[in-house]
Amino acid sequence: MLSVANMNKSFQTDGGDVDVIRDLNLEIEKGEFAVIMGSSGSGKSSLLYLLCGLDQPNDGSIMLDGTELHGLNEEELAVLRRDGVGFVFQDFNLVGHLTLLENILVAGYLGRGGKKDLPQRARHLMGLVGIENLADRLPSRVSGGEQQRCAIARALINMPPILMADEPTGNLSSAVSTAVLDLFNTIHKEGQTIVLVTHELKAACRGERVLFMRDGAILDNYRFDADTAMIDREIALFQWLSERGW
Repeated sequence: MLSVANMNKSFQTDGGDVDVIRDLNLEIEKGEFAVIMGSSGSGKSSLLYLLCGLDQPNDGSIMLDGTELHGLNEEELAVLRRDGVGFVFQDFNLVGHLTLLENILVAGYLGRGGKKDLPQRARHLMGLVGIENLADRLPSRVSGGEQQRCAIARALINMPPILMADEPTGNLSSAVSTAVLDLFNTIHKEGQTIVLVTHELKAACRGERVLFMRDGAILDNYRFDADTAMIDREIALFQWLSERGW
């Protein structure tokens, strides 16, 4: 599904080049729920933006669902982001003057798939995320958690092979965060590949594998036993992260 080889990324500043990704290698399998963790400044979000084509590496290879991102022009990258990746932002990024249903439909109408059944699919997704009764409301008239659920439905409308989420529970209450993470687990069980960036231990424990970043590189990874209870996952992951300087 996703393969990265020898990728580097740096930014130019007044003080010189700053390396944010260093010789990074990564493999994500189809149907996997992978979590990227690391302290602030470790390169988590930068990595996610590179993986979905929102940014370009200085060198290295990114293969996403059989497509090499390096060398694609802006139009080709836009098509890939539209149809090949569902992206969930921390800040929702909904269009304020459109209803929740319209926010989802706009993304669908821009996609390459069939449009005939799009309204039906959009309402199905709203039901899946629990906001079917809010279809005609503007984003300003619903809670943050409901906006994030809408953003998830929007990310899924074009049936992307992979869903990426950048701190999607960072602005939500504990209860709403749990509901959003429950939703991720539900769609993952249906076969959705997910890559989640988070700094929250409870969120990380929802995945199958945790990739720990430091100084722009993946230092190590931890795979959960599927039968382990959530509280035991948290204890084991905290100990593992602490041993690596988290």
